[in-house]
Amino acid sequence: MRLDFHTHGKLAKKLPFSTTYTDWLFAEARRAGLDALCLTEHFNTLQFGRLYGYLASVSSRVGDCLELENGLRIFPGMETDVAEGGHILSIGPLEAILELNSRLELHKEKGNFLPFESLMNLFDQYPVLVGCGHPYRAPGHVPQLPLEQLQRLSFLDLNGKDLAQDRERTETLTRELGRKLGIPVVSGSDTHQAVQYGCVSTVFEKDCTSLDQLKAQMDGGSYEIQLSPTAAFQVRTAGLLKRALKEIHALGGDYVSVLTREGTE
Repeated sequence: MRLDFHTHGKLAKKLPFSTTYTDWLFAEARRAGLDALCLTEHFNTLQFGRLYGYLASVSSRVGDCLELENGLRIFPGMETDVAEGGHILSIGPLEAILELNSRLELHKEKGNFLPFESLMNLFDQYPVLVGCGHPYRAPGHVPQLPLEQLQRLSFLDLNGKDLAQDRERTETLTRELGRKLGIPVVSGSDTHQAVQYGCVSTVFEKDCTSLDQLKAQMDGGSYEIQLSPTAAFQVRTAGLLKRALKEIHALGGDYVSVLTREGTE
């Protein structure tokens, strides 16, 4: 099972949700060879609930996943900012993710983010897997927190964007922290659009549809991380595309139509 642990369903946090764009994203994810992904959408993205409401309406529940018609399995999740600086990934059943997002409503603006310890106390009340996204990306400070707090994490994200920019530093520091904490290191592309899918992925020995199955393989080391030889190109191209599409939107254009239009003119 080829899984991407860190993905987004929208082009950017402040842009409106688009069913067409999201449908295109997940079709491209399947085309890129993914069997499953963790949708770790930003917890303070515009229309978070509407995104998941739409996905629930066009998918079937299979274990803890939402399975689309094209066979792609989606593990619901979110990416949450912490007061110390840094991003925490949570993955769990749809209802748990939606309720957690609602409970974080008062902490979605910079200056009101929960401290790491308080956020982990909240997550402890729900059946979710919790990890640190791109732990060594500036200006994050999660690795500097007390060891007893960091050991509450279930995994670390060896992030595709960071690998593409500085593979040696990212891999060395992330794996070293994983060994120190005794937790698995997995991988996510961190993509907001399709070009970045497949730059890095986590390939498991067995298919799974539940968090328990996923955690068992993670803890047992029954997986390998595969970095595409074109990762740096994919990440750079994705960044350029994202910037161009946001500019189209800012100028009043329909970036979704431009992106998904069939053929050439």
